[in-house]
Amino acid sequence: MTQAVTYQRETKSVPFQGKIIMLESLTPVLSPKEKEQRKKEIERRLYDVFSKYGDRFH
Repeated sequence: MTQAVTYQRETKSVPFQGKIIMLESLTPVLSPKEKEQRKKEIERRLYDVFSKYGDRFH
């Protein structure tokens, strides 16, 4: 069973080309265990990408 994810909302008003634009950022609210799992998965995928293309930057 999948749990519903809740999000923390952050809203800012910023000037852009003479107009005020509302920016909304949604960040998932995760348990420490879920945060650690996601962090490890991101790190693993980044490592896969950089190890695949790393030789192009030498």
